[in-house]
Amino acid sequence: MLVEGLIALAAAGGGAIVQAAGTDAWAGIRSGIARILGRGESGREQAELERLDQTRAELESAGDGAGSERVQTVLATRWQTRLEMLFEQLPEEERQQVGAELQALVQQAQAQAPVQSTHNDFSNATFTDSQVLGSGTQNNTINR
Repeated sequence: MLVEGLIALAAAGGGAIVQAAGTDAWAGIRSGIARILGRGESGREQAELERLDQTRAELESAGDGAGSERVQTVLATRWQTRLEMLFEQLPEEERQQVGAELQALVQQAQAQAPVQSTHNDFSNATFTDSQVLGSGTQNNTINR
């Protein structure tokens, strides 16, 4: 059973993948996630790169309508599950190392996220959680 911090980190990782697709951050996030999930095996890493490319294609085909939010949620959840499964399989010391690598990728995606402007000052809600792996800050912004 995973601790809450790792589950939250896996969720943030899934969200970062979806958030980065189609942005300048994509190449770095794509290669980093593939490296983490590939665990040093080139065949597995290549398979993850292909899955990531499929995710990007699905997001692009969903467009910007109401259905795209559903697609984004499904894809982020799918990647969260993959990351949780990886954490469950790793010994504790590797979990911490992989967790740190994933946290760095999440922060990279957040730093390179495009700024979204809105017409309503109350349309953005930001939640901060400092409990991820006991260090760092996780910021989740929900745009409506």
